[in-house]
Amino acid sequence: MYKYKFLIAIFVFIIVVTTVIFLYFRFEVKEDKLKHVLDQLTLELNDQLKTNQMDALKLALAMSRNSALVDALENDDEDLGYRILSDVTKNIETNTHTKIKAQIITSEYNIFARSWDDVYAGMPLGDYRTDLDYFKTHNTPRTSIEVGRRLGLKATVPMYKNNIFLGFFEVIDFFEPITEYFRTQGIDLYVLMDDKYYSTAVLMQENLTFNKYIVANRNYNAAHIEVLKSIDFGQLKSNRILSTKGRHIFYEAMHNGAGETIGAYVMILPDKYLNYFRDPEDDISFLINVKRGSLYNIQKNKEMQSGDLYDFNNPSDIFYMKNIVSGEDKADFSNQAHKQLNNYSKDELIQLILDNQAVKHIDGKIK
Repeated sequence: MYKYKFLIAIFVFIIVVTTVIFLYFRFEVKEDKLKHVLDQLTLELNDQLKTNQMDALKLALAMSRNSALVDALENDDEDLGYRILSDVTKNIETNTHTKIKAQIITSEYNIFARSWDDVYAGMPLGDYRTDLDYFKTHNTPRTSIEVGRRLGLKATVPMYKNNIFLGFFEVIDFFEPITEYFRTQGIDLYVLMDDKYYSTAVLMQENLTFNKYIVANRNYNAAHIEVLKSIDFGQLKSNRILSTKGRHIFYEAMHNGAGETIGAYVMILPDKYLNYFRDPEDDISFLINVKRGSLYNIQKNKEMQSGDLYDFNNPSDIFYMKNIVSGEDKADFSNQAHKQLNNYSKDELIQLILDNQAVKHIDGKIK
């Protein structure tokens, strides 16, 4: 009897130890995956911010050279400046379906003209736009995220005539497009400004506030607000990853042009979407449902650098890439694909086709 009890005890002990080891390694794998997701989200966030900044800067550089605007600024003709600026931005919106907010600021830091209204011409901005002091020692354009009357991305270009400094041309962008971009990936973005800037950001004083932050992006998803209100932001800021109530919350600090921390980007990924992320060793794309054309371009550039363009590691890649390969590459792609597929039997090819149908089934946007 004692022998049986001893064997049962050993058996139970082995089961418990095995279960603990299994759960430990499962936890470690998930932790590694979450760290990888944070890395990928941070890279994507920075890429989106940089893209928006460069687009705004290109537009600001082009529009700041408009001779009619320069003359209007030189002659202090605010009405003419508004009409020209408004007409130009409306023309851009009509032809590109892109809304542009642009403004001209005088050398004394007063509003000269804004594209969206003519109500505040002459209003001083010195108390709100200390970032413009940068141009006291620099004469080159710059882009940065700054706290003004609203938190926003600003591309600022000095305006000159005959080497005489007249003021600034500025294109302003907010965070709604980036929020929408991440939403299509199943991720909810919250752009949070430190509430110590409450008195400066006068146009954000009615915005949602929690945990000493003011929500800057107006198109945020309200579904996660109660969760964000309940978490320990000190812990989130320290660890940069926090999982709670079926959600994974990621943190990235926000800095202004002077390198000061002015808030945070918080991204929330429901646990049910975690498996949509690629494995850490797959650095082609951070989500399975990334735009297929973008995936192809990234894959192509990567393989061209390594000298193995269309050297498929997995035959199913052929089926995935065949519909997104660019026109000029179709001949090379087709030749290489036929060479590799010739190595498979009829039954194997049938199985590959069936497998490809499964790939097509999951290829799409996360809702």
